[in-house]
Amino acid sequence: MASGNQFLQISSSSGSLSGDTFLLGNMSCDTRTKAKRFLFTSESVSEGHSDKMCDQISDAVLDAHMKVDPDAKVACECVAKTGMILLCGEITSKAIVDYQQIVRDTIKKIGYDDSSKGLDYKTCTVLVALEQQCQEIKHAISSGPSGEDIAAGDQGLMFGYATDETDECMPMTILLAHKINAKMKSLARNGTLPWVRPDGKTQVTMEYCDTGGALEPIRVHTLVISVQHAPGVPLEQIQKELMDRVVKEVIPAKYLDENTTYHLLPSKAFIQGGPKSDAGLTGRKIIVDTYGGWGAHGGGAFSGKDPSKVDRSAAYAARWVAKSLVKAGLCRRVLVQLSYSIGLSHPLAISVFHYGTSDRSEDELLDVIQKNFDLRVGSIIRELNLKRPIYQQTACYGHFGREGFTWEQPKKLLY
Repeated sequence: MASGNQFLQISSSSGSLSGDTFLLGNMSCDTRTKAKRFLFTSESVSEGHSDKMCDQISDAVLDAHMKVDPDAKVACECVAKTGMILLCGEITSKAIVDYQQIVRDTIKKIGYDDSSKGLDYKTCTVLVALEQQCQEIKHAISSGPSGEDIAAGDQGLMFGYATDETDECMPMTILLAHKINAKMKSLARNGTLPWVRPDGKTQVTMEYCDTGGALEPIRVHTLVISVQHAPGVPLEQIQKELMDRVVKEVIPAKYLDENTTYHLLPSKAFIQGGPKSDAGLTGRKIIVDTYGGWGAHGGGAFSGKDPSKVDRSAAYAARWVAKSLVKAGLCRRVLVQLSYSIGLSHPLAISVFHYGTSDRSEDELLDVIQKNFDLRVGSIIRELNLKRPIYQQTACYGHFGREGFTWEQPKKLLY
């Protein structure tokens, strides 16, 4: 295991290497191919991270309403601190929901079953401050005769991103960060790593090669894992088990080399973790939820919002469009932007950027999008089948790049 910080070093060489070649790590990139090297970092958080716990609670409340009333209008926020959960927001629904039970069941599933872990699902206080949806907003989004012309409940801009660097069309950095967190949770649940507690964070820095806009992940430059753990477990044991049972199992060997830097439990100390250490809030991990800093983000969070909220549904649609373009071979990397206004069903604007990775112009790709996708709010909800209780499962390990979601199934395009 490497120790200390290893910094990026770029040097030029001549003589033994022909042309101008820049060295990064143990790889090289010939400038005649217009390729360049750079580092990029993405992070992920575990199910027990205070903010992520709030996301899951908010989406559990949404699912409870959607099971009974698919037309429910839900905007549920959650706040967590020591021994306390607060639900607040606006909900209009035919469903009668036991909020206390939903909150406690979600916390239990995450693993907070004792106050020594930062929260106990059995004894924590659950406060509810939920009101009806504002009548003015209700009238503004009323659907037309066919239901397709439901209007957006707010203004906003949403982005969808896709890249062919992985089969999932997701950036490698965020994909690995999510998978490491998921692996630790799996090993904690099956008893392999009993010292792992619910809270945790991961961070992956990768070295990339950019060949005219398309990206190739070359190697893991730096890996950080910080995980809440039981007291009294030796640091050396934690680091060894994280390396042997998590890192080497999740990250393909071809991306690890002798120059990879590992920071496994870099605090080197027991930290309580959970909401006792840090307050939690729904919607505070929007970059973790999307593309790990790649592409762009319009600023709107997802969790706790029913699909009439374009922050969620249109972001899913933008990802659907972007992934469909990449899987169709029309580009290797793409960013799609949608924008909406309250009271209007059609997007105000659609923009597409292919980073120079397509034989077609961006105007031509835009034409493909307009011919193949109806991006009215009601049409998005119908085509992606969003009036279902599917949302709690999205609330950790990212909303994109995972099987089972309709927006991850590329559409066959006509062009």
